[in-house]
Amino acid sequence: MKSNGSLITFEIMHADIVDLRQFYHSELGRMAEQSIAIALSSLWVRLPQERLVGIGYSVPFLDRFQADTERTFAFMPAGQGAVNWPVGSLSSTALIFDEELPLPDSSIDRVLMVHSLEFAESPRETLKELWRVLAPGGRLVIVVPNRRGVWARMEHTPFGSGRPYSRGQLTHLLRETNFTPGATAEALFFPPSKLRAVLRLRRGFERIGRMLWPAFSGVIIVEAQKRLYQGLPVAARASRRVFVPVLAPHGVPTTRSR
Repeated sequence: MKSNGSLITFEIMHADIVDLRQFYHSELGRMAEQSIAIALSSLWVRLPQERLVGIGYSVPFLDRFQADTERTFAFMPAGQGAVNWPVGSLSSTALIFDEELPLPDSSIDRVLMVHSLEFAESPRETLKELWRVLAPGGRLVIVVPNRRGVWARMEHTPFGSGRPYSRGQLTHLLRETNFTPGATAEALFFPPSKLRAVLRLRRGFERIGRMLWPAFSGVIIVEAQKRLYQGLPVAARASRRVFVPVLAPHGVPTTRSR
């Protein structure tokens, strides 16, 4: 918690890369991945010869699109940590600050955000930065915890951390940062239980949930397109962060050869 006079703000901590990997290697995590992947496939079928960037921890889903793209990158926030991806190939991973992406203007066709926006220190600045790097007509898909859903209330999954959103909040934020919201999807209607008896009923929960209670999904998925007919104010700002390599020794005196 930070205090600035009468203004009090709460700092949201990123999910740790170790916890994220461990979750997606669990049975519950694999079921969640399948549910979200099905919903994503209804928005993006193929991305032929396009440049795709995943922001956050999106590697479980990037594998499904990588074969069609011109190139695919996995950008992981410094507060989260990073792992090599893809496994067994030259790394396409970068450790980044989500408000200062190492990309030129209008250089990317698609962006996929998973385990990202809910942890952003300034969601508006993050989306403005994505607007900058997306090409004209570029598209963004955001996967965020649904504030009405059960998953946002359970801390044993990464969807129970960070700032959950309602569909209205997400739509307003996108319009405010010069994106036009488009198609939407929902996922994670089954309860986040580790019991196998419950997980075996996952397909039934997902099918019935989409028909009867879409407002109570575990995550909201929204696609948006970069809007061009209205300019964004540009302001010069100095970076507020400094990378500190975790392998660098601290407090060890250096010696000079004479």
